[in-house]
Amino acid sequence: MEMDEHTKKLAEEVGTAINESVQQSASVAAAIERLREAGFEMELTLKLEIGLRPQSGDEESNSEGGESLELTDEDLRVLRSMKIRIDGEEG
Repeated sequence: MEMDEHTKKLAEEVGTAINESVQQSASVAAAIERLREAGFEMELTLKLEIGLRPQSGDEESNSEGGESLELTDEDLRVLRSMKIRIDGEEG
């Protein structure tokens, strides 16, 4: 699906809001400080991919019919370290 300029701007706003949330997070700052105290500097790169699709009138189909997301063990480890749990993940 081709995005017009307005839609691109809206998607960029979402990315900016997420970035600002991470930067302002007290728990992220505390975790980074613990790394520094342990003698490490951290470089964090987050990759955000936003997929858009037109809304349909059927809310149930929107919540159940999406594509599956394949994560590596490393992806899951990083997410868990950030206190992010994937629905359906045990633990």
